[in-house]
This record gives sequence, C-alpha cells and structure tokens, in this order.
Amino acid sequence: MGYVLAIDPAAPGCPMAAAGALPGCCGNTRRTPMTTDPVPLLVGHRGDMAQYPENSWPALCAAVEAGACWLEFDVQMCADGRFVLLHDADFRRTANDPRSVFELDAEACQRISVHEPARFGERFFPAPTPWLDEVLAWLSSYPEVRAMVEIKRESLQHFGRDVVVEALLGVMSSRCERCVLISFDAEALRLARKRVGLALGWVLFEFDAEQRRRAERLQPHFLICNHEKIPHNEAPWPGNWQWMLYDIRDPAQALAWARRGVGLIESGDICRLLKHPRLAVRACRHGY
Repeated sequence: MGYVLAIDPAAPGCPMAAAGALPGCCGNTRRTPMTTDPVPLLVGHRGDMAQYPENSWPALCAAVEAGACWLEFDVQMCADGRFVLLHDADFRRTANDPRSVFELDAEACQRISVHEPARFGERFFPAPTPWLDEVLAWLSSYPEVRAMVEIKRESLQHFGRDVVVEALLGVMSSRCERCVLISFDAEALRLARKRVGLALGWVLFEFDAEQRRRAERLQPHFLICNHEKIPHNEAPWPGNWQWMLYDIRDPAQALAWARRGVGLIESGDICRLLKHPRLAVRACRHGY
C-alpha cells in the first residue's frame, strides 16, 4: 500500500523528527580531554543501521544527531534517472516488496516504506525511500557533515556507466566539497574524475598485490576496505590516500586501527560508538 510523506529538505533538523523524537535515538555525546593516541573519525554506515533501518531517514538522522561527522549511504538509479538510497537492486529485503528499483520512477520508490519489517516489525513504518537530492539538501543544514555516496554496481550494469555517472554527477557537482563518490567499480570512478573535481573513494574487493597495483594507478582520495580482509601482520598500504575500514562496531578495535594509521572508521553502530569517551572527542556538535 502506498502513502505520501511530505519532507522539507531545506528545513533545519531531522525530516523525520516532526512527529517527535526518533525511537531509541541516541543523545549527544560529551567531549573528553584530548590524548596523545590517534582517534579516528567515525562514519555512519548506511546511517546507524544497527538501531534503525539501513539507508533510511531515521538511520541518517540518528547518526547526525549523535554527532557523526561523516555519513555513508548507497544509491541506486531509478527508471526516470533519479537516485534513491538503496543497497539492493530491489526492495525485497528492506520493504518486503519484490519490485526492482530499475522498474520504478523516484515517486514510486518514495511510496515504498523501507522500514525493514523483518528486523523491526512496524516500529519505523512509514519510512519512505529517501531521494538522494533531498538527503544532500538536508545535509546543507549541517555544514560540518560530509557524505560518502556509494553508487552500486547493479545500477552501473543495468543502465551503463556513462549514463549513471553523468546523472549522478549532475546531482552531486554543486556539493563537491561536501561529498565523496565511492564505488567498487574503478572504471566508474575514472569516468567521474574526467568530468568534475569530486573526491573519490575506491572500495577494495580484496587486500592483495593486484588491488594495490590498481590503487596506485587509480590514485583515489580514499581507499576503503572490509577490516577483516587485512591480515593482522600487515599494515594498510601507504599512499596519497586516506584509509577507511568497515564495518567496525567495537570501540577498542576502532582505536586500534587508528594506531595503525587508519583515519576513518565506518560503523553501522555509530550512535553507540560515539558514546565512548575517547571516540566522542571527534564528534561533530552541529551547533549545540
């Protein structure tokens, strides 16, 4: 069943907060004295996907309200060339709806509630599928927050790299200083580099010699990897890039990676990690 939820992306604050506080939303963290050990910046993996439906307005808002300085989210291209926040190529897992994003326009996608009923029941219903342009407009109310926008390979394969990259850059180009385009697809990143001065992040399939050679040729601004793929006896490769590792949900592990030179830690449980006194040092206050 469809529904309409009006969202004013230009209004300050969380679009989903008009009806009251988010269920279970984390409070603001307190700053603690600085230490000599490095402390990483935390990145909300699909927002806070541990306590909220992934890539949803509640997940994004909770992460920002908790003090996130970075958000990461996935985007897919709709049939009409617009982009929505969605990890999979269909809505089966997040909305119990088998329809493909490639068969629907953005209006139809937004009428689908991505409240993850299998995980949360009806707790977050309705959770309309976010449009990328609305999310970026909302983030303009938080000038210290940056976004990592991951274009999914399914869209690149379905519509073609040139079509998708051109359309996506049209949405992101006015916010180049606030956004990083990330992907597993190195060729899509090369296309983006030719068109606009946008920071790029390459997500590694593996942590091996071949991927290192490709990284050295691509020279992205960020290298992104699943932390479990890096052997305990190896260090992240040095280079003219910053490292981001995912999905890390243990504060001690996040701090340990920071000591090994990793500057950004992506976590699906960012609200909880930002309550840790050491990690809270680098929280963004968003004007509070």
